Amino acid sequence: MFDTLSDRLAATFKNLRGKGRLSEADIDATAREIRIALLEADVALPVVRAFIKQVKERALGAEVSGALNPAQQIIKIVNEELIAILGGETRRVRFAKNGPTVIMLAGLQGAGKTTLAGKLGHWLQKQKHTPLLVACDLQRPNAVNQLQVMAERAGVAFYGPQPGNGVGDPVQVAKDSIEYAKQKQYDVVIVDTAGRLGIDAELMQQAADIRAAVNPDEVLFVVDAMIGQDAVTTAQAFLDGVDFTGVVLSKLDGDARGGAALSVAHVTGRQIMFASNGEKVDDFDAFHPDRMASRILGMGDVLSLIEKAEQTFSQAEAEKIAAKLRGGPKAFTLDDFLSQLEQVQKMGSISKLLGMLPGMGQIREQINNIDDKDVNRVGAIIKSMTPAERAEPELINGSRRARIAKGSGVQVGEVKNLVERFFDARKMMSAMASGKGMPGMPGIPGMGGGAKKSAKKAPQAKGKRKSGNPLKRAQEEAAAAERRALGAGAGQGSGDGGAFGLGAGKGPADFELPKEFKDLL
Repeated sequence: MFDTLSDRLAATFKNLRGKGRLSEADIDATAREIRIALLEADVALPVVRAFIKQVKERALGAEVSGALNPAQQIIKIVNEELIAILGGETRRVRFAKNGPTVIMLAGLQGAGKTTLAGKLGHWLQKQKHTPLLVACDLQRPNAVNQLQVMAERAGVAFYGPQPGNGVGDPVQVAKDSIEYAKQKQYDVVIVDTAGRLGIDAELMQQAADIRAAVNPDEVLFVVDAMIGQDAVTTAQAFLDGVDFTGVVLSKLDGDARGGAALSVAHVTGRQIMFASNGEKVDDFDAFHPDRMASRILGMGDVLSLIEKAEQTFSQAEAEKIAAKLRGGPKAFTLDDFLSQLEQVQKMGSISKLLGMLPGMGQIREQINNIDDKDVNRVGAIIKSMTPAERAEPELINGSRRARIAKGSGVQVGEVKNLVERFFDARKMMSAMASGKGMPGMPGIPGMGGGAKKSAKKAPQAKGKRKSGNPLKRAQEEAAAAERRALGAGAGQGSGDGGAFGLGAGKGPADFELPKEFKDLL
């Protein structure tokens, strides 16, 4: 949703890089570009004005003028101000001291409240709560049935005594649900109300009556992230009519400009608490302003990726795989490889996971073209192998490849490519697990492996052909002596640059980096 905004901001910051000092004209030009980027992303005008004012004031202050890298300082300021617009810090649900905790959902028709009720129930259940979904939308056709289906999909309890379709009293249903929750010992009640228009006084009054009847601990305003500039006007109408305590963004996986939704927190003073970014029950999580700002600026969201991994991966299984890799490349089999792929699949879409890594905005098109069905195809190929072939892929010859391809419905070349890629991946993972570093990346501090490779290559220098020109040979010998002297004083730890072969002092003017490091760069 924020791809266009991310691209515009990235292009703006690129123009700043390499400048030792920033003039007032540079800051004005940058502020102008950021303003255009935000307005194109549909961020509300009052929010843009406040944002630009803050950025310019801070950019012209001492924190940028005295900085070693002014461009990075500007990015830091924009990041901090974006976090402030999005609500500052993460807002948690306020739970009642004496249960049940009542959460009421309000919003426009079609904003996705009923679907979101199921997702919120599922999320609370994962947090060790026992939620109850209550059907108080008795206006829309089949709204009660839809909530019941969502409750079944989410695996949570449902309460809907009235059939709906215009029949029943939603205020009475809301009241009765509290007593029902106390009897059945549900600790959270999620009340799904009828969708309404901001100008619909009757339905707005109904929402106010439900609020008065159940006295909810949280009233969440569900806003469609694709709604555009009207989001701010609607939010203000609901704030006056129902007085919500938090905001939930739905349909954040759309491709419309979502800046207006990001303006809601700043305009209403109510923070965004949750975000829904997909159609599955699991595509829902708490909203973290700092992480969203980081994504918009193309810096990824590594913390969310780690949290997903922690929820999905078994610690015991991870330790078992790590031990296998330390035991040598052949200890890691195709069965283990398939197990790891299936664990990654449980975390969600591969393209979404890659999008959380820093710098992935530069290859966004390639990431978006990744088909999750490719992982299923790899699984089918591995499952078409015999147990012996999975344990020892070296056994797979031409005739076996043909049989596996036929069994999995793919071309023979795909089987061959998979096995070859597996051998490469196994070799790399085994080297990293044993502390030898990543193959092909010698001499990187913390990665290991550099010293051993350079030790092997050192004897080759003795047999190097010397120049027949005496003057040139003398220069080469002098340079070699300087390099040896430099290496002797360099120290062995990575703290003084020893891993790169550079000493604490300055090298000679004609010093050159080792060939491996040049290749890496």
